[in-house]
Amino acid sequence: MDRHLPFEDELTALLPRLRRFAHALARSPSDADDLTQMTVERAIRSRSQWQPGTRLDSWLYRIMRNIWIDTVRSRARKEKFEAPPEEADSIGVDPTGGMEASMDLQRVMAAMQRLPEEQREVVALILIEGFGYREAAEMLDLPIGTVSSRLVRGRAALLALVGA
Repeated sequence: MDRHLPFEDELTALLPRLRRFAHALARSPSDADDLTQMTVERAIRSRSQWQPGTRLDSWLYRIMRNIWIDTVRSRARKEKFEAPPEEADSIGVDPTGGMEASMDLQRVMAAMQRLPEEQREVVALILIEGFGYREAAEMLDLPIGTVSSRLVRGRAALLALVGA
């Protein structure tokens, strides 16, 4: 660069090279643009630290690299302590209901295992899978009255085991 150009003119002339270097560091166009902007802002603020007669490009690259290192470190700390953006919808939601439902489901499933097999299969088909009495009777090759009585006994036993 011509050492006789004013600081701002020399800085402006270096912008395309700074942007290329920023792209090499950041690998993302928006991050590279932000990095270039932060570098220029810091260079202008810190202009008094630059020694005229030395290479402005080297000084700017050093500033950019330091900003990038700080950015990467900051992101790593942030990712360590902050939830990812895709979890934003569930942040602040009280998990109690979901945890209680999960615990209730575990209790019901444990109680289901304690039912006699003939009651367990009818309860599973009708109450869990949502089949009708007639469909369950056909699947199990049983009269509908038998399915109905097993369901009543199974439901009562399940309620007693769960403690409802």
